[in-house]
Amino acid sequence: METEKKKMRLVMSKVITPELLLLILLPLIIVQTACSQSREWTPEDTEFYEPVPPIIESSPVFQEPPSDAMVLFDGEGFSAWESVRGGDVEWELKDGTMTVKPGAGNIVTKENFGSVQLYLEWKSPEVIDGDGQGRGNSGVFLQRRYEVQVLDMYENETYTNGMAASIYKQHVPYANVASPRGEWNSYNIIFEAPEFRENGSVEKPAYVTVFWNGVLVQHKAEVQGSTEYIGPPSYTMHGEDGIELQDHSDRVSFRNIWLRKLDESPVRQ
Repeated sequence: METEKKKMRLVMSKVITPELLLLILLPLIIVQTACSQSREWTPEDTEFYEPVPPIIESSPVFQEPPSDAMVLFDGEGFSAWESVRGGDVEWELKDGTMTVKPGAGNIVTKENFGSVQLYLEWKSPEVIDGDGQGRGNSGVFLQRRYEVQVLDMYENETYTNGMAASIYKQHVPYANVASPRGEWNSYNIIFEAPEFRENGSVEKPAYVTVFWNGVLVQHKAEVQGSTEYIGPPSYTMHGEDGIELQDHSDRVSFRNIWLRKLDESPVRQ
C-alpha cells in the first residue's frame, strides 16, 4: 500500500506542475483581490476602543526653542504659515496665541520639511458643547499626511486610536496625560520621514515618537501610511512637505511652535 501511495505522489508531481497550479489558483486570487478592493469601508471599521490607556497626572513641560531651532510661531504673527486654500491665515491671533477660526480651513507651513523634532503647545476651549471627537478636536499633520491627534481628553471618552496623542486611527498612546480643560498641553514630537525606492515602494516607513506633557506616550511607532478617516492607511511616494494644523471646527489654541531639522544634523551627514 505504501508503495502505491509513493507512485501516486510521483504521478501527481509530474502532472500538476507549478505552472498548472498557478493557472488553477489564479482565478481564486483575482476574485479575492477584487472583493477586498470593492469593500465599502465605514469609519467604525477602523475605530478601536481597547486597550484603554491609563490616566496619569503630569505637569506640562514647557520648553523654549533651543539655539538651532526654527521658530514657526512665537505669538507675533503668521509669517511662517499660509492657508491651505492659498493666501493669508485667517485664524485668530491674540495675546501670543493662535486659535482656530472655524470654517477658515487648515493652515500649513510655507517651508517643507523631512525628519524633524517638532514642539508645540495647545489647549482646548474652556467651554465645550459635545463629547468624544466633538471636544477640542484638531490635529498636527507631519508632512501633511501623518496625523498626531489633538483632542480634549479630560474626562472624555472616544475610540482610543483617535484620542489625543494617538497616531490617528493607527496607534493608541501609552497613557492619557490630559491637562484639565482649557489648560495648556505640550507635545514634543520626533518624526522620522519615510523613504521610498525609485519605483514608489516603501524603503523605510515613517516613525513617530511623542512626549505628551513630558511623558513618553508613543515610542518610535511605525506609521502604516497616510492618515485616513475611512478605510486603511497606505503610502504614496512623496518628498518633503509642510507641517499642517487642522481646523476641525473647534476653537483649539496653539502657541510656542518650533522645530529642529534632524536631517541637517552634522552627525547624520
